[in-house]
Parts: sequence; C-alpha cells; structure tokens
Amino acid sequence: METASGPICEVTYVIDREIVEAFDAWLAQHIAETLHNAGVGGAEVYRQEDDEQGYARRIAHYFFSGDTDLEQYLSGQAEDRPGPEVRQFEGRIETTRRILRHTDIVDGELQPVEMCLNCGTTLGGQYCGNCGQRASSRLISVWELLRDAFGDLLELDSRLWRTLLPLLARPGRLTRDYLEGRRARYMPPFRMYLVLSIVFFLIAFFDPREELGILFEPAATSTSQSQETAGEADEILEEDLPELARDGIVVADPGEAAGASAEDAAADDSRGITVSFSSDGEPNEDCDIEELEMSKWPVWLSSRLTEERLKLACDRIIEDDGRIFGQKLLDNVPAALFILLPLMALVLKVLYPLSKRYYVEHLLFVVHYHAFVFLILTLQVLFARLGALVRLLEIPLDVTIFAAAVYVPVYLYKAIRRVYGQGHLLATLKFLLLVFAYFIGLLIVFAVVALFAAFAI
Repeated sequence: METASGPICEVTYVIDREIVEAFDAWLAQHIAETLHNAGVGGAEVYRQEDDEQGYARRIAHYFFSGDTDLEQYLSGQAEDRPGPEVRQFEGRIETTRRILRHTDIVDGELQPVEMCLNCGTTLGGQYCGNCGQRASSRLISVWELLRDAFGDLLELDSRLWRTLLPLLARPGRLTRDYLEGRRARYMPPFRMYLVLSIVFFLIAFFDPREELGILFEPAATSTSQSQETAGEADEILEEDLPELARDGIVVADPGEAAGASAEDAAADDSRGITVSFSSDGEPNEDCDIEELEMSKWPVWLSSRLTEERLKLACDRIIEDDGRIFGQKLLDNVPAALFILLPLMALVLKVLYPLSKRYYVEHLLFVVHYHAFVFLILTLQVLFARLGALVRLLEIPLDVTIFAAAVYVPVYLYKAIRRVYGQGHLLATLKFLLLVFAYFIGLLIVFAVVALFAAFAI
C-alpha cells in the first residue's frame, strides 16, 4: 500500500455482470500502463460485490506525488477522450471520477465519503461547498419548517434586521457595501425589494372585511337610521327635482302621460325618473375622442388605438363610474414600479458617464432606493392606523407622517452623495435632474399602465 501524501484520483466503474472478466483483464493492463506515467506513485483496486441491480463495481485509486502530476495526468486523459474503456465497453459500464486526499484511506480501507444530496459534491463539513445545503439528511419536523420560514424575522441577529436597519437609517450604505464585496451579511437586493413591495401592498390595500367578507358577520343596519336617511333623500329630491326638470336634466318616466308636468312627477310617490345627458334636444357624447387628432399619431399606435376601441373602453369606464378601471389600475401598480427600475438606472448611467460603473451597479442603487421607499411607506401606513386605533392627537400624527414624507427625497440625496462621492454642488444638480426624471418616468409608466387597464375591462 502506498503511503505517499499526494492527491488520489479515484475512478469508479459500474459494470454489467456479463463483461466483468473482460473488464478486469483490461483494468489490470490499464493500471500497468498508467504506472509508467511520471508522477504516478502507485495504484490500488477495490472490488465490491454485486449491487441490487446485479452490477459489479470496481474502484481504482491512482496515487500521485503532487497536484502538478495529477493535473498533467487529467489533461492527458481529457485529450484522449473518449477513453479506451468507453470505446471497448460502450454502453455497458458507467464511469465516475473524483479527487481524494490520502486521509480518505485508513488502514488500507476506503472510508465512506458523504455526498451532498442536492448536487452530489463531496462534503467536507457541515455545509456543501458547492451549493451551500446543510449536510443533514434526516427528516425535519414541523417546528423546523416554521423556524426556517420565520427565523429571519424572529432572530435579532438575522440578515433581515442587519439589512433593514441600515436601509432605513444609512442612505446608500447597502449599495456601497455590496459594490465593495460585503454581501453575505445582507439580504440579496432583489429579494429584499420583492419582500418589501409585497408587504407594503398587503398592508396598504388589503381589507380583510372586503377580501374575506365571508368570515365576518354583516354589519347590522339600524331601521331608524335607514328611515331617517330615506326621509332626507326624499326632502332633497322634492326640493331639487323641479329645477332639474326645468333644465332638462331630469325627465318624467316614459310610462307617464305625455302632458304631465315636472311638478306632478315630483309629487308622484312612484317618482319614476331617468337621468338624461342632453343639450338642446341633441344627445351629448360622454366619450368625445374627436379632439385627440388620431390622424397625427404614429401608424403603429393608431392601428391599435382605433376610434372604436377607444370609444368602447371609455363607455365601459363611465358605465360603472370607473370602479373596475380603478381596481385594474391598482392591480398594475406593482408592475409599473418594477418597470420604473431599469428606466431610472438608465438615467443614472447617463448622469454619471465618467463614474466607470456598469449599468447593473446603477440598477442596484435604484433597487435599494425603491426598497427603502416601500419600507418607509409601510411604516407610514402602520403608524397612521396605529394612531387611529389608539386615538393619538391629530397634530403629532400628521407631523410624523409629514416628516417621513420629507425624509424620502433627503434620503435620495444622501444616498447619491455616499455612493457616487461627488461634492454638494454636483450632487444637488444631479439630484434635481433625477427627481425630474422620476416625475416624467412616473407619468409615462402610469399612462401606459392606465391604457392597459382601460383595455382590460
């Protein structure tokens, strides 16, 4: 048995049982030829019994004096591919290879080497050096599943808190640390952006009584209140109906007699009325799109936004007072803000042409800033709801929310100063240009989103 301390090339052969004898003869010859190579100090073959599928296994160890000799041997093998074993026994053997050290052989016996269950890499510790998965292969409990899900939230020293605190209080710190290589301590930028955006939209726009109304009892309506409201509505209708009838806005129900006056219709308990959007007896078009001058639009746009499609979309929006349109628009807001990311990164690339930064570095800055905006907006919403719940004084509540709103542009300026490192004058100029670009970008993106929402009704 060789006692050299150099690396070991382990080659494992899984062999069809019918060719074992021929293969053993070939392997003996192959090892004898390999030993003539410079740097090969010895070789050993380990034989294993047939497995459950009836295949034999041979494990050959080639001992080398050093890493250089091993590299020369492997490069020669690579140039000679496919190897003779593949050509001679093609389709009847499987060959795998790995590199071991002498410590993997104890008292002439091959020690079991644990493999990563995820990627198959040889494990050298508690975690896989290739994919990072934990070496444990046992079944996990429900408690461990919950701990994995909420561990970052409950552990004070987790990456979540180590990320949120500098994100909130240290403008530009995360971006600068990431660009300088200090990354493992923080959450990945895009994951943080997605998490904070989802949390914001859930907190700001999720109404349990509306989305999960089946779980709540219907609110009891007071009969006296209903009667009082109905009485007030009757009084308003009786006072204003004659004037509306004279102006031609309200007309009598078509089922009534043609000679009935507006006052008679108002006095009638049935009050069958219809609302008429008319002027001088001619119908008034609620969706007048003639002023858009569509003939001056580009062909690719006018061919899609035809007059008929615009008129139909407009009628659908007016039909329900824009409620469905508003909901569609709200649903598309996350997509609009996500589209804004690369646009603002492009603006930064233009503003800093001499910074020698790649486009993705500017994109990283924008991702961190937008994540901060979602975080500060979430805190504003939570504070406002908490103030309404505990009935805080209105002035302190308004001052706190206003201060948080002012902090957003201040944060952007400080982040620009820290990441790009320019003086106050240039930083202020580029800050103003970036704010203007944000304003234009928001207008364009939300106009496009509104267009998609209108045609999705």
